[in-house]
This record gives sequence, structure tokens and C-alpha cells, in this order.
Amino acid sequence: MTDEKLFWDPIAALPDGELEASFGGRWADRLWLNVPGPFYTGMADNCWTGRLHAPRHVLYGGEYLGEYVYRQPATATEVQSLVVAAQEDPFCGYACDGDSWWTPGAVREWWHDRARVMEYLAVLLPEWSSSDIPAEQEAAEGLRDFSAYISSGLAVDLRRYLFRLEEGYYPGISRSLPDL
Repeated sequence: MTDEKLFWDPIAALPDGELEASFGGRWADRLWLNVPGPFYTGMADNCWTGRLHAPRHVLYGGEYLGEYVYRQPATATEVQSLVVAAQEDPFCGYACDGDSWWTPGAVREWWHDRARVMEYLAVLLPEWSSSDIPAEQEAAEGLRDFSAYISSGLAVDLRRYLFRLEEGYYPGISRSLPDL
């Protein structure tokens, strides 16, 4: 693994000027479904455009079925897909300052409350899966993906994020990860 990968910063992968242009979301408005990490949504649109650009990262939920980030980007290409989703949001509800707000304790609290997220996904899944509306059927795929990610994969990603919060960079292969 190269030093570049060890110290990769997803925010550094944003194109010049994009931070100011596309990311105006506020932490105070953050939807509870957002997975801990640098990217999240606050008051985002409910036009269901996010999955068109970032289908492995964006879902819809909350009181008004606004967009939220269910998987943090792990490559520059994935960051770019979130940038495009953010550009399409008329409310400028996407944000990328999560590192300033998430603490190790808050990440652990989110993880320990994941059953609430799973229950929420389980309520929407039958409705969207059986819908005649193609966008809802496609979003049901996202619900299944998020549920599977919570069951296997997210714990390791959150442990890596905890390491980043505590050490300032993502860990290499041989580094031990903090507990959730």
C-alpha cells in the first residue's frame, strides 16, 4: 500500500472550488440516517436525483424522503459521484465537513443505534419493492444494499473512520483498528 493511500483524504479529492459551490449543508440539519464520515446531507431535496449520480452512496429517507449519504466514498471517482449529486440538489443540502463534527463517541453511538436504521429500512423496503414506480423499485435496491452494508462491511469502515478521527489519516493494512 502506498503512502498516498495511507494518507488519502476524501475532501482533498474535491475538485477546486467545489467545496464552496456545491456543499452548503448544515450539521444542525443533518438527517440521522447519514452514515458517519466527512459527507452527509442536511435539508436536501426530495426529487430523488441523488441515486442517478451516486447510486452506491445516496438514498432517500426522513420525514420528506430527502437524500442522505449511506456509504462514504473511498476513491476520488466516488467523491466525484457525490459532487454531481450535490450539484443537482437545489437546496445545497449536501455537506463535507463531517470530520469537524463527528467524534469517536458520536460514531460509536450511531453504530450502537444501527438497529433503528435497520428497522427504518425494513419498513420502506416492502413498499418500494412492490411499487409500480421504477424510481421506488430502484431505491429498494439501495435499501437492500444499505441493509447488507450495515450487516457486513460498515463496521470495518467505521473502525477505519475512527482511526482517521483519532490519528488524522486512514490506517494502513497492518494497523490495528479501534473498537466500535
